[in-house]
Amino acid sequence: MPLRMLVRSVLVLALAALAVAAPGAAVPHDPDPGYRSTGCGLPAPQEPGEAVRYSLVSDGVEREYLVHLPRGYTPGRAWPVLLAYHGRGGSAEGMAGYSGLTGLPAVVVLPDALTGEDDRSAWQGAPYSPPGADDVAFTHALLDTVESRTCVDRTRVYAAGMSNGGGFTAVLACAAPRRIAAIAPVAAAFYPHGLECDTSRAVPVVSFHGTADETIPYTGDPGRGLPDVARWNADRAAANGCLRGPRTERLGPDVTALEWTGCAGGADVRHLVVARGGHTWPGAVSASGPGRTTDTVPAYRELWLFAARHRLPAA
Repeated sequence: MPLRMLVRSVLVLALAALAVAAPGAAVPHDPDPGYRSTGCGLPAPQEPGEAVRYSLVSDGVEREYLVHLPRGYTPGRAWPVLLAYHGRGGSAEGMAGYSGLTGLPAVVVLPDALTGEDDRSAWQGAPYSPPGADDVAFTHALLDTVESRTCVDRTRVYAAGMSNGGGFTAVLACAAPRRIAAIAPVAAAFYPHGLECDTSRAVPVVSFHGTADETIPYTGDPGRGLPDVARWNADRAAANGCLRGPRTERLGPDVTALEWTGCAGGADVRHLVVARGGHTWPGAVSASGPGRTTDTVPAYRELWLFAARHRLPAA
C-alpha cells in the first residue's frame, strides 16, 4: 500500500495544563523493550512533548493524524503505542485537548476520521460512516508508518476511543486482534458492523459509560441497533471465556467497576459504570460531550492501568 508522509504543522500543546490533567510520572510504565520496531535507533522525527500533524495515503485517500511523543522519549527505548479515536464530528486536536492521553508514557497517535453524513467526521462501523471507508486498513498503514519512524514496542499497541471512536475500537478488536493488545471504549456506540471477526485471540477490554448518557443510552436503543451496555460487556466476557465475575468494586460515590477475570489468554474485561454520567469522557479537562462529567476516575489513568498489564504474543 503506498504511503506518503507530509509534516503539515507542529502543534505545541499546553504542557502545563496537561501536566495537571495527566501527570505521566504517576502512571506505571514498563521499561521492558519488548518487541522493538524498525524505527528504534533512528533520530526522533519530532521534539518530545509536542504533537505534530502528518499525513499518509491509504487506499488512494489522503489521511491525517497527530503524533505526540512523550517528554522522556528516546529512540533507544521501545515505547508503547496508544491509538486514540475521536468521536463523531470530532478531531484529533479536540481529543488531545480534553482526554489527558498525551500525558501518558506512550507514543500517542490521534487519527482524523473521514467526513461522513451531514459533513461530520465518522469512523467505520456506524450507519453514518463514509461509504467505503476502510479505517481498519488505515490503522494498519498508520501503525506501519509509526513503527518505521519511532521506537515502539509492537506487542504493546492499544486503542482508545470516544463515542463513535469507542465503537471503532471494538471493530479493531474484531478485525485486528493480533495487532491491538487491548481496547478502551468510552461512551461507545457499538453499532453492528457486519465484519467477520478474527477469533484467533481474545482482546482485553476496559470500558466506561454513564447511566445518564442521552446520546448513546446505557440501556441501549434497539431502533438504532445499539445494545444495552451492561449486556455488551457481559457478552464480551463470555466471548473471552472469562470464568470469574463480575466482581464489583466501588471506586467512588458515582463510579462502580465490574470486572471479569480468568479469561482466555488473560483477556480480562473491566467496565466502569458512571452513575448519572453523561456522554462525556471521565475526568475531561475541557468539554467532551453533553451531560455530566465525573472527576472521580480520570479515564486516561484507569485505562492505562488496565492496558499496561496486557501485551501481544511476541511472534
